[in-house]
Amino acid sequence: MTRNPICSSESIARTSNDLRPELTAFLQQLVRIPSLPNREAPVQEIIAAKLRGLGLEVETLTTRFDELAGHPAFDDDGFAPDSRVNVVARWPGKGGDGRGSLLLNGHVDVVSPGDPALWHDDPWSGNLRDGRIFGRGSCDMKAGVTAGIFAIQALQRLGYRPACDLLLSSVIAEESGGVGALTTIVAGVRADAVVVLEPTNGAICPVQAGALTFRLTVQGRSAHGAMKSEGVSAIAAFLPIFQAIEALDLRRHQNYTNPVYPNPANIAPISIGTIHGGEWHSTVPESLTVEGRCGVFPGESPAQARTLLAATIAEAAAADPWLAAHPPRLEWFEGQFESCATPVDHPLVTALTAAHRQVHGVDPAIEGVPYGADLRLFVNHAGMPGVLYGPGDVRLAHAANESVGVEEVVDAVKVVAGLIVAWCGV
Repeated sequence: MTRNPICSSESIARTSNDLRPELTAFLQQLVRIPSLPNREAPVQEIIAAKLRGLGLEVETLTTRFDELAGHPAFDDDGFAPDSRVNVVARWPGKGGDGRGSLLLNGHVDVVSPGDPALWHDDPWSGNLRDGRIFGRGSCDMKAGVTAGIFAIQALQRLGYRPACDLLLSSVIAEESGGVGALTTIVAGVRADAVVVLEPTNGAICPVQAGALTFRLTVQGRSAHGAMKSEGVSAIAAFLPIFQAIEALDLRRHQNYTNPVYPNPANIAPISIGTIHGGEWHSTVPESLTVEGRCGVFPGESPAQARTLLAATIAEAAAADPWLAAHPPRLEWFEGQFESCATPVDHPLVTALTAAHRQVHGVDPAIEGVPYGADLRLFVNHAGMPGVLYGPGDVRLAHAANESVGVEEVVDAVKVVAGLIVAWCGV
């Protein structure tokens, strides 16, 4: 971190601490807006207004599927094709010594809160309790977006001006395939490095696995439940396929090693997320549909992962007389996340490590993550080295009673502000 007294680690820490009440209120405001897919505009308006209030150059980029459809990373997520807005802010560099420009990125779309009865409070409450803010999207990842914004605000209070451009993008549709981040890339938004402020619990994550969404339909033959032997249960027919998929998942992890992953058994899992079968309790089910995600290992292409899962399903079906005559139907839809990697010795990782150490007194963990994120779009399709780093624990994301600690967010402000000074220069 710089020795410049204006932006010393001590002054950044003091200013970030002073901003805690305002930061808390802003994050609560964001959480209280249910920014589900197709409903992101209100929260984006608040973010754009906040960034304009900081004096940044702010533009909005509308996601239009007809402008993205020819891109190899485009996924039609089934939502509005021409009306969802992304926000990009720029703090222009004033010239001087710096390593390069930097992009801070986050998404505002959230997943469904599920059954409200499982929550202690309303899922959109934004309640502050025991130092934590509760609500859907608090951890994943409105906390990260807030940390990026308030890192800028803290530095402005200190009179800092970057030598190289600093950008911040708030995008939609990360959860459903990434058309928001892709919109900014196609529009030409670029920097020399990117930090995606996903919840990493303070770890620096330069490697991410991929994830491919799939749907599998298994055919049976209906019959009255009292005449079970006259029918073929699609549920029973699916069981050997499920067992084959589970065995494939285990075998893939046994045959793959990567030192940045803390859990070698959970790098790119295959998981069944939904199951729908049958029409009536006293009828042998004539069809069953499951949906899931197929992990993509770092270094593996989506095509390779698709081929392997399809072959596993076909092999299991071929061993069963009914399925051999009535092959299951495999479809790929919605999110198709590639894997990606930035070298662990990249200067961005080194600079972020130093900024983290300055705040926490210890080096951060350097880890790979088993989930897909927008990072792969910036790395693979914009040529931008990048990492995931942000406040919150991903194990709380997508779960009932999702929350994030205010202190985690304030600490992230301090680290990100330190990185900006070290990377963008003074």
